[in-house]
Amino acid sequence: MIQPLDEQRLKAAVEKLATLDADIAAALPLVGQPAPRTRDPGFATLLRIVVAQQISTRAAAAIWGRLELAAGPVLSADSLLALSDAQFRTVGFSARKVEYARDLARAVAEGRLDLDALATCEEAELVAAIAALRGFGRWSAEIYGLFALGRVDIFPADDLALQVAAMRLKRLPARPSAKALRELAEAWRPVRGAAAVFLWHYYGGATLDETVVPKPPHQ
Repeated sequence: MIQPLDEQRLKAAVEKLATLDADIAAALPLVGQPAPRTRDPGFATLLRIVVAQQISTRAAAAIWGRLELAAGPVLSADSLLALSDAQFRTVGFSARKVEYARDLARAVAEGRLDLDALATCEEAELVAAIAALRGFGRWSAEIYGLFALGRVDIFPADDLALQVAAMRLKRLPARPSAKALRELAEAWRPVRGAAAVFLWHYYGGATLDETVVPKPPHQ
């Protein structure tokens, strides 16, 4: 059963973080508790990740609004696959994002991606299943696990905003690489996901659309 990282769970996890990390303990009274940022699990949230890649929050919201008009307010794999190339262009999708969106929809429609199974699988399986899709990668899978599945110990270290926030929080001489940030985040187990939400809050924004999205892989 999915337990969202709601206000109560997040607050408890951040309080635990403060006992694990003196820098977080010092920063918490200054910036306050982060607000929970949750998404409903399922096809639409994965599609939002595609829409948000490499564009501003405002542009992504505009495209999403047009997509809901074109494919229906309850987006499904079938309703997306029914759209023509011309409709996708009118909505604002690039040719590459059309490929990514259709591959996601086909994977769901054909059963190659079992959305229900993602709720209970191990983190490595979750990452492998989502990263197998065109246009997705480890970051996409970890973001989905954190925001849609409430995985309190998943950490999207490829996120540039997290790297910058960690550099500031830890007073590092340079922005850490994803590998270095993953190593640093080991100290935050078993609540690394809450650490990510706190770092986004510390950076200045903690929503799915406002995270700094790495360039998607070319597949």
